[in-house]
Amino acid sequence: MPKEVYLSGLFPQEISELLGYEKRWRADQIYSWIVKARPDFSSMSNLPACEREDLRLRFGDLRSSRIASELEDPDGSLKLQIRLRDGSAVECVLLEDIEGRKTACLSSQVGCPMGCTFCRTSQLGFLRDLGPDEIMEQFYFLKEKRGFVSNVVFMGMGEPMLNLPAVRKAIALLSDPKGIGMSLRKITISTSGVVPGILDLAASGPKVRLAVSLTVADPELRSAMMPVNRRWNLAVLKEALLAYQEATGERITVEAVIIGNKNAGKEHAKILADWVRPLKAQVNIIPWNQVPGTDNTAPSAAQISAFVDTLEAQDITVVKRMSRGRGVMGACGQLGDTLKLGNPST
Repeated sequence: MPKEVYLSGLFPQEISELLGYEKRWRADQIYSWIVKARPDFSSMSNLPACEREDLRLRFGDLRSSRIASELEDPDGSLKLQIRLRDGSAVECVLLEDIEGRKTACLSSQVGCPMGCTFCRTSQLGFLRDLGPDEIMEQFYFLKEKRGFVSNVVFMGMGEPMLNLPAVRKAIALLSDPKGIGMSLRKITISTSGVVPGILDLAASGPKVRLAVSLTVADPELRSAMMPVNRRWNLAVLKEALLAYQEATGERITVEAVIIGNKNAGKEHAKILADWVRPLKAQVNIIPWNQVPGTDNTAPSAAQISAFVDTLEAQDITVVKRMSRGRGVMGACGQLGDTLKLGNPST
């Protein structure tokens, strides 16, 4: 049976306390190997052989999860399916842009409870939250495969704001100066609009970048496409974002997934511009990535161009995002295409 505590989600002090080490430097050694993305205890060459064997006997494996499959897109994206300790699975993606920046897109939950109608992960339903070790191991697997990772986005499977304690712990590990040492400005949390999480982040940090998947600012249409709007409507969401900006002074990224037959019209762009205007925000336009089981259609190039032009005419800062990872169903909204929750394979 797999153990419930794994070292990949712990700081040196926690490792020392767990193992009962009197000499803290031994825990520091173990931690240094973990953050180098070494896969097992046997690779920790500066530990005595007896110590490595003791760790193997106590924990079995260094990591609680394993790579079940990996797919490489011709555009350079890498998608990993990670099998977890209970047999369920999540997916994570490494995206590399034309300037060579490598971004790890990490999952925070097995499945997703939010029910967005344009997202494959939401079609799976929700099984459970991930622990800090399971989040960090996604990062380590990607680092092991592709080397240095410059950015992290919590935009994979799940709603990060509903698993904020584990996400916070993972961010603390990612940004630890004695470990990975990633700048908080290189880390982004994306939310569908979970207001308590936004306010919690504003009050207690960490001061990472915030992205909000808004998609559409028409109240009825957003409620139909994103059930989160029925609980925290657009007015409440904007109030929370304004409070977040007052507390942090940071610019927010507003994400708009454009679907050809749903929210691609100029009228949708104008409503979006009106909603965004009071915020210090950048709007990322994301053409919908096709997933099975919906009546959605991909937007045409002309629709995207007209949408962007309409926003820019309203003095809104706009970035059109390229969809990377489509060839392996690893683009925005496509994760989980081959997974079945509650019936994990081995």
